[in-house]
Amino acid sequence: MKLKLSIVLVLSCFIFKANAQDPVFSQYFLVPETLNPGFSGFEDAAYFGIIHRTQWPSLDLRVNTEYAFYNTWIENLGGIGFSLINQHENNTNYNHLQANINFAYHVKLANDWYFRPGIEVGFGQKSFNFKNLVLGDQININSGSINPISADPFATNGNSKIMFVDFTAGFVFDKRNYRNDTDLWLGASIKHLNKPNISFAENGNAPLDIFYSIHANYKFPYFDYNDMLLSLNYMQQGAYNRLDLGTNVQLEKLMLGLTAVTNPAKNDANSHLVTSINAFIGLEMENLRFGFSYDINTTKIGRTDGVFELSLTYLTGCLTCRNPAQLERRK
Repeated sequence: MKLKLSIVLVLSCFIFKANAQDPVFSQYFLVPETLNPGFSGFEDAAYFGIIHRTQWPSLDLRVNTEYAFYNTWIENLGGIGFSLINQHENNTNYNHLQANINFAYHVKLANDWYFRPGIEVGFGQKSFNFKNLVLGDQININSGSINPISADPFATNGNSKIMFVDFTAGFVFDKRNYRNDTDLWLGASIKHLNKPNISFAENGNAPLDIFYSIHANYKFPYFDYNDMLLSLNYMQQGAYNRLDLGTNVQLEKLMLGLTAVTNPAKNDANSHLVTSINAFIGLEMENLRFGFSYDINTTKIGRTDGVFELSLTYLTGCLTCRNPAQLERRK
């Protein structure tokens, strides 16, 4: 019984640890607020939108994630934003729902550089359906049957829902050009500064690992007003890390891109350095920005049907034009 209980506890810790990993959006370059609160109000106009992400739709471990956001710029104050994230796993009914409020201050530096420190406070809830778990004392090896009732205290004393407060801090350096557009931005963020306890066990202690991210984008023009974007995003949480390297080109209203998702740590002997290739297509109109991306799996995990994302952003300011007032705003 002790051996079975130990196995169950290990498996339970693995499940909860896997579910504790933060969702990462392939289209972070369109909505960088998902990475860093320093991007609050980054567009210099009020804007709101949503991202939907579905991971591995052909597996029982399919995970759906939605991120809704609103950001605005308040003169002489800074950027203020609100976001709501919901993540759901279909097999276990694990669900993570969190509301966040974020603020970024704006400091003008020399040579068209700006510094944007930001903070975020979140209120989260995680829930888990323990009825989908089979504990060690429920398995009858001799008969091959499963007992529907478990004497394990975790089955009766485990919390199906937990609530927690979450803190994030970050900063961004960005440089603007004559079109009042961003040529270059460099940023870093630290999520879960307070390492909130996300244990489902009564009186348990399972601090959420801190999530570190370093990110950079460089945009330069070609063929008059067309743009090319180079992006880098390094992330680490616990023993796992990830490095995304991407490029996007803008042909008037059309955006096309490719991103390589890599696993520098290679935690396992069978780990792959390149885990997926992300293809992106988007449209940018006067007030709307639409994006669709699809991650093509490059590992031997089997048929997953990849990962796809849909994003839609509405801006109260014009995306495809720059008026004189905007050009003077940050001088």
